[in-house]
Amino acid sequence: MTLSIQFMTMAAMVLSGFYLGLIQDTYRRFTRYWQRRIFLTYVMEICFWLTQSIILFYVLYRVNAGEIRFYIVIACLLGFSMYQVVAANLYKRLLEHVIRIFMSIYHFFARVVQVLIITPIRWIIITLLTILLMVLKLFGNIIFFILKILVAPFKWVGYALYQLLPEKVKKNLHKIAGFYSRMKNICIKWAKFLKINRR
Repeated sequence: MTLSIQFMTMAAMVLSGFYLGLIQDTYRRFTRYWQRRIFLTYVMEICFWLTQSIILFYVLYRVNAGEIRFYIVIACLLGFSMYQVVAANLYKRLLEHVIRIFMSIYHFFARVVQVLIITPIRWIIITLLTILLMVLKLFGNIIFFILKILVAPFKWVGYALYQLLPEKVKKNLHKIAGFYSRMKNICIKWAKFLKINRR
C-alpha cells in the first residue's frame, strides 16, 4: 500500500471505530425492549455484530481492497475510545431527546387516528348493530303476533274437541302430560348437575 492509502485507511478505521461506538450505544438503548426474551436477545446480538463486521470490512475493502494490518485494529480501537471520551454522553442525551420527539409524534398521530378514524367507525358499527337488533326484535314480534293469530283457531278447535272427549281419555292425556313434565324436569336437573361438575 502507498502512504496515501495507508493514511486513508487509518482515517477510515478511526471513523469506523467512532461509528461503532455510536451504533453500539444506539443498539444498547433499544435492547431493553427484548432483553427478557433470551432467545431473541441472542439472535439480535448475533445479527448486530455480524452486520457491523460486514460494514467495517466493506469500508476497509473500499479503502485498501480489504488488507488487514495490526495498525488498522489499533486505529479502530482509537476511534472507539475517542467516541467514548468525547461524544458518548452527548450522543446519549441527544438520542433520548430524539426518541422523545418521535414518541410524541407517534402518540399525536395515534390520538388523531383514534379520534378521526377508529372512534367514528366504532360509533357507526355500534349504531348499525343497535338498529339491526331493533329491526330484528320488531320483526320477531310481528312474526310471533302473526303466528299467534294463525295458531289461535287451531287452539280453539283443539280445546273444543278436548271438551268433547270422554273423561277416561282426558285422564289418560293428563297422565301423559304429567309424565312428560316429570321427564323434562329430570333432564333439566341432570343438565345442571353435569354443568356444575364440569366446572
